[in-house]
Amino acid sequence: MSSPGTLDRLPIIDIAPFLSSDPRDADKRASTAAALHSACVEYGFFYLNIAAYADPSEPEELARLAREFFSLPQEEKDKLSLKNQDSARGYARLKENVTNGKADNHEGLDFYKPVDNPDKTKPVWGENQWPVVPGFREKYEIWVDKMKALGLILMEAMSIGLGMTREEWQEFRSQVDDSFWVMRVIGYPPLPNDHDGFSCGAHKDYGCLTFLYTDPTLSALQVFLRRSGITEGDKSGLPSEQGLEEGIWINADPIPGCVVCNIGEMWEIWTDSLYRSTLHRVVHRGSNYRVPFFFEPNFNALVKPLAAVARMKANEDTDSQPTRKAVVYGDFLVSKVGSNFAVDGKGKYD
Repeated sequence: MSSPGTLDRLPIIDIAPFLSSDPRDADKRASTAAALHSACVEYGFFYLNIAAYADPSEPEELARLAREFFSLPQEEKDKLSLKNQDSARGYARLKENVTNGKADNHEGLDFYKPVDNPDKTKPVWGENQWPVVPGFREKYEIWVDKMKALGLILMEAMSIGLGMTREEWQEFRSQVDDSFWVMRVIGYPPLPNDHDGFSCGAHKDYGCLTFLYTDPTLSALQVFLRRSGITEGDKSGLPSEQGLEEGIWINADPIPGCVVCNIGEMWEIWTDSLYRSTLHRVVHRGSNYRVPFFFEPNFNALVKPLAAVARMKANEDTDSQPTRKAVVYGDFLVSKVGSNFAVDGKGKYD
């Protein structure tokens, strides 16, 4: 199942053609790669149909396990507190996470790629803290492996959409083949009427690719689509968060068999702003559980504008000189994560 996007609806892209190398599916793979390119230019968000890749019962089980964990007594959850480790891996209490200077109305459990020689005094270099909920670690680690593999599949498809050569793809792959992944398990209680903030405030993801599984709650994830000349009053009853940008907020409701996928700021650098990360937020009126997986570059990857993008710009008679500066992903990550739990204007690594 695939379908193009519209003014107020995200496109749906089926990854199935890239799950095999059958020569008879070459045209389908080319069509999928083109659809991904278009989605990244026009939306920065899309539904990725993974029905041919993962059994829907797998993420449903993750949501059940999340519900079991967040239902534990507070003192049990606090045993996995972020402060036990590197202030990045572990459990964050309700309203402990901060976006745009305001507390988010959710609690979460964060996991990162295991590292050699862990040291909890170093940013993001501690050890993961797993709940004692039966089956939790086993099921989530299986999902991590699946999402890491899916990340590489999607990255290859996107490389084709950008017109990379096989040699360029192999070089590009070496920047993401040991992904410094992150997985969050998030519990959202209903947003109180008097809460000065959001379940999760408007933000752009700062990494590479996000694969979001969510339970069937409607009208929770909202995506801001940039649309020149179009403005629309915010129907959520909450403050506008897009500044002076023109466009509309839409609901990205769950679709069976799909994960919601969006690109992060690393893609802005790789494509020299051809692809742009998109504002999104979460507004909950009921209880909900989400499991976002963040497929990221390798920790030491040097992220810089791609030659394929320069060629594309040159072919379109536009300035092909890169405007975005290169970054080392790990340095960029630490600078971002350090402000996620900011208090009194200071980040946790200040």
